Amino acid sequence: MGKKKTWKNIKRAFPLYIMVAPGFLYLLINNYVPMTGIIIAFKHLNFAKGILHSDWAGLSNFEYLFKTPDAALITRNTLLYNFAFIVVNTTVSILIAILLSELRSKTKVKIFQSAVLIPSLISIIIVSYLVYAFLSGRTGFVNGLLTSLGKENISFYTESKYWPFILIFVNCWKGAGYSSIIYLAAILGIDQEMYEAAEIDGATRWHKIKCITLPLLKSTVVTMTLLSIGRIFYSDFGLFYQVPMNSGALINATNTIDTYVYRGLIELGDISMSSAACVYQSLMGFALVMIANWLTKRYSSENALF
Repeated sequence: MGKKKTWKNIKRAFPLYIMVAPGFLYLLINNYVPMTGIIIAFKHLNFAKGILHSDWAGLSNFEYLFKTPDAALITRNTLLYNFAFIVVNTTVSILIAILLSELRSKTKVKIFQSAVLIPSLISIIIVSYLVYAFLSGRTGFVNGLLTSLGKENISFYTESKYWPFILIFVNCWKGAGYSSIIYLAAILGIDQEMYEAAEIDGATRWHKIKCITLPLLKSTVVTMTLLSIGRIFYSDFGLFYQVPMNSGALINATNTIDTYVYRGLIELGDISMSSAACVYQSLMGFALVMIANWLTKRYSSENALF
């Protein structure tokens, strides 16, 4: 009887399995099969011998990251930039979502949704030239404005002190719109009767946002933050390499683990060291997600991922 019941349930859910199959295959091929390449991080890769028969290196490839004098700098940059991205993007995304939810015209909602999504669809190469058009020393819009006001030009591509703010702004401009759609969906899922009851009690628009919208967005914010923490040791390569135009004068402000490994790979051609860096990033990201989820579960179990 048990086998018949199990087969009956499988048969009933078979259309759902068919729908899930393409996504599962993509996840398997794109995310899990390549994980077998982790072995490269522990080998002195020699293409003539092949991956499996290359000499064993142990943990020596990981010394590339930890023994370099730039290790502290690139780790600090990666962590602090990503922390700033999480805080700024989350704040701006929620603000955009709340503003969009206040619109009553469907036409206006569609127009503004499209407007905030467009930056996330633009190639980072195009973004880098847009930034250059604004910040170029001679023909840039910002320096043209400064000249018209009688002020001195700023050489943005040789002065690193401006770039933490520039990179945070560009990342927010490009990514906040996409995240805002997720928060907007969560807001639209809130029972409208709660707002109507609050309005009857004399609540202002600000009070409704403060006492209803933001508390009910808590679970979505926690989930999105936990997912972001999982990639806190990764950086957007295009943002840190292409947007600053790979300027040597900006290395201290724009060098992260990903750009450092890329430059090392180009100069040394050592794939094993690059693979070791990726394994290090993955393990640290996994550890941070587990710690963050444990803390979330301890103080608010209903908002934890698992």
